[in-house]
Amino acid sequence: MAARGRHRRPRPRRVSRASLAFTAGGAGVALPLIGVGQANAASVDTWDKVAECESTDNWSINTGNGYYGGLQFSQSTWEAFGGTAYAARADLATKAQQIAVAEKVLDAQGPGAWPVCSVKAGLTRGGRPADVSPGTAASKAAPRTTPKAAPKAGAAPKAAPKAGAEAADRSAAAAGRSGSSYTVVSGDTLSRIADARDVDGGWQRLYEANRRVIGGDPDLIYPGQKLTLDASRAPAGQAQQTRPRAGQPDRAQQTEQAAQRAKQAERAAQAAQQRAEQARKARERAGQSGSSAHSSSSYTTPVASHAVGTAWGVPGSHWSSGHHTGVDFPVATGTQVRAVGPAEVVAAGWGGAYGYQVVLRHPDGMYTQYAHLSSLSVHVGQKVSGGQQIGRSGATGNVTGPHVHLEVRTGPDYGSDVNPLAYLRSKGVQI
Repeated sequence: MAARGRHRRPRPRRVSRASLAFTAGGAGVALPLIGVGQANAASVDTWDKVAECESTDNWSINTGNGYYGGLQFSQSTWEAFGGTAYAARADLATKAQQIAVAEKVLDAQGPGAWPVCSVKAGLTRGGRPADVSPGTAASKAAPRTTPKAAPKAGAAPKAAPKAGAEAADRSAAAAGRSGSSYTVVSGDTLSRIADARDVDGGWQRLYEANRRVIGGDPDLIYPGQKLTLDASRAPAGQAQQTRPRAGQPDRAQQTEQAAQRAKQAERAAQAAQQRAEQARKARERAGQSGSSAHSSSSYTTPVASHAVGTAWGVPGSHWSSGHHTGVDFPVATGTQVRAVGPAEVVAAGWGGAYGYQVVLRHPDGMYTQYAHLSSLSVHVGQKVSGGQQIGRSGATGNVTGPHVHLEVRTGPDYGSDVNPLAYLRSKGVQI
């Protein structure tokens, strides 16, 4: 029996980040309160829990949704609390530097700056200050010189090596050279990454070098995964074949062979795109065979399974609205998630407590939301048809197990939810 997943206390995306309201000249920021009365701080362990909830503990995350770093700072908050002294954005700063700025936000705004994740992580006012050394902006750009004198046992802070490693990873990714790393974002494919980063051997070599990270399916990669762009890290048997030895082709021949492999990969990618386009046209023709392109026959369920977990309207204190605002379909991570009907993509990315999500606007003015996904297959502005894949299921955000959370709303905002099963049945879906 599939796990019965459910999520806790979802809130609107616009209030699930550390953000501030500003007036002209910054007069509306309550900065004069900083330093007055009892100091407010939290331990590194507590901040780790907040980051785990906000960004799955990815301190260099940038999905393009306007929030950055492990604690998901908005750019205005990062600038207002002095974050630009360390880096231009939070995702470019070290973990220690992000925590240093977060403690200023906590002192000014309290744990409500992270309304969902502060409760889950136990973040409160008046805690013990985090044992971090944020350093300066220059310390992130160039490595510090290690003192020659041996430090005392236990004297070195634990956060420093990890922060330095994260800085090195991001610096290498920015350089884009062979041997650097790359963090997967929504919409990426191995072929696209290999072409953009000029990986020798194309996506096949990129996959071989990262097989342990990706797994057995090269078509299934997830946002947040870190891939090495160094093709020499492929399995030993294949890596040795790239080393020049007696009797092997010279460099000119190797270059020509690499070009041929790249052309083959390009032709394979084009063939895949053509197959996808043919499938899309077939779906459109199938939808047009009825009374209209948007007839009820073009609607379906979000996953192939009709098994339902937590139903819509179930009361409970874990939800801010006082009830479950959608319906859960318990499925294994990686299950195909599809649009329930023809629509336009209005949101695709990180949604705080909802994890990775897709929001669609349908021709009848209704909105559907698909939450806790592990990967996304669409982008904002894209037109999709009923049954078209929009992502894969997962357990991101506030969940207790893998499932797809489907909400149906009369408008784009949280709180306008209606019964999803009743909506699908009104479209002729048997469920």
